Amino acid sequence: MHGSPAGTAGQSVAVLGLGEAGSIYAQDLAARGLRVTGTDPAVDAVPPGVLRAPGISEAVAGAGLVISLVGARAAESVLDEALAAMDPAAIFADLNTTGPDQKRQLAERAAGSGVLFADVAVLAPVPRGRISSPLLVSGTGADALVALFTGWGIPATNAGSEAGAAAGRKLLRSVFMKGLAATVLESVTAAEAAGAKDWVISQIAAELGPSGDALVARMLEGTRLHAVRREAEMVEVRDFLESLGTAHPVTDASIEWLHSLALRQQEPEEEQVADSPS
Repeated sequence: MHGSPAGTAGQSVAVLGLGEAGSIYAQDLAARGLRVTGTDPAVDAVPPGVLRAPGISEAVAGAGLVISLVGARAAESVLDEALAAMDPAAIFADLNTTGPDQKRQLAERAAGSGVLFADVAVLAPVPRGRISSPLLVSGTGADALVALFTGWGIPATNAGSEAGAAAGRKLLRSVFMKGLAATVLESVTAAEAAGAKDWVISQIAAELGPSGDALVARMLEGTRLHAVRREAEMVEVRDFLESLGTAHPVTDASIEWLHSLALRQQEPEEEQVADSPS
């Protein structure tokens, strides 16, 4: 395929979970000349260029790399099902946002099957950066996965051979990123009530540099849109900080903000269900 990195022809990747991030990774990997198979029982259609598999076992059969983007709750059961059908020489890459403890538990299960495991932290919103979003990778499969990704033009940095290291660093980053978003949201909400919304946004954007306007817009939109998911992430952050024995008042405040936004998200849905004909 024109524009594809050298050496991708014939290589096979399985993407488990075809939600927002999974669909983007599957589509962009296929566009780079890889044979990509995807599966997700909750999704009817696969992205362009992606082969649909009826289940996990069929998706991972023959794949040299298996990418999991199914969410923290399903990560363990999906790993177990994949391990039963994977080539022992393949790499299992878990891109779900979870705490370091869960990543280490998943790595132990993979080790029991002799499969290399990669704990992968995605360090930017996937819809914005797509496959070019920077990745941090740790675990027994870190060396091999970073080499693969680098060859495919995907920015990836090795964080060591211990699973959980990448996940922990992402959570530390989230203290700042989600805390900043909560601060922006609180300031702009108050400014709106005071009739000074545009002025405050311009002040914040100016402090954030040349991309400030776009960053503020993403924070305001993304925080509201993804409040449920981000609240769960920040609860993981709090648990991690507690395990480190460090204070977390900013994280607590971020969770409170996100929880309130999550509740507001649910209210219209509940009203719509109540008003819908049976």
